[in-house]
Amino acid sequence: MPHISANLVGLPPPDTKRWVARRKAAVVDAVRSGTMNIEDACRYYRLSIEEFAAWERAIEAHGVAGLRVTRLQVYRAAPPSRLVKPRF
Repeated sequence: MPHISANLVGLPPPDTKRWVARRKAAVVDAVRSGTMNIEDACRYYRLSIEEFAAWERAIEAHGVAGLRVTRLQVYRAAPPSRLVKPRF
């Protein structure tokens, strides 16, 4: 079990399957406030360091709204690959 502060009020459960923007933001805030460190948060929530870092970048660039999956296409510089038709 990771070393995590007893103050987990407001944090999503470790078995979270649906990561809405407010849950992602709560985890980022917990790391930033020192409630848990990044390694423990990633282990606790089964996240990669890269995924957590992407959440942090989205918040820094666009606020909590940047964490919404439906908004990711708006904020990305390149178009989603699924919309690009392959050339043969």
